[in-house]
Amino acid sequence: MPSPEPTVSTSNLAEQLVRLTRRMHRAQKHHLEHLDIAFTPAQSRLLRIVDHYRDTPPRMADLAERLEVVPRAVTTLVDALEANGAVRRVPDPANRRVVRIELTDTGRSTLRALRSARRAAAEEILAPLTADQREILGGLLSTLVDGPGVPH
Repeated sequence: MPSPEPTVSTSNLAEQLVRLTRRMHRAQKHHLEHLDIAFTPAQSRLLRIVDHYRDTPPRMADLAERLEVVPRAVTTLVDALEANGAVRRVPDPANRRVVRIELTDTGRSTLRALRSARRAAAEEILAPLTADQREILGGLLSTLVDGPGVPH
């Protein structure tokens, strides 16, 4: 017996995911307005990645690989974040020709504000869901994010 047709089309789900992502970005931006923080999603992601390297600050090449972009794109992002005082370029102590990127105190406080705004935006968006629905949604999202079929 053939499986039943899904009640929601894949294209409709795709559109809903895009709309939800946009809504999340708008809500996060709203929660940051009073802080006068204006970072792009790509800059925010770069800050999170730099913070991930706790022991040794990453090289530009490490960042390009993690962001899956060409090194020139990372240079542009780092330039903007450096101009805002969020990161700084530092020479590698083992090889002075290698430049590493580290968070500044401003970058760390900006990252805390970004995370707080993201949590507040998520709370706002998830407010209509019950605890059980949030649990189910979390499991579904984990399956989609971590599942097979899409290169990371």
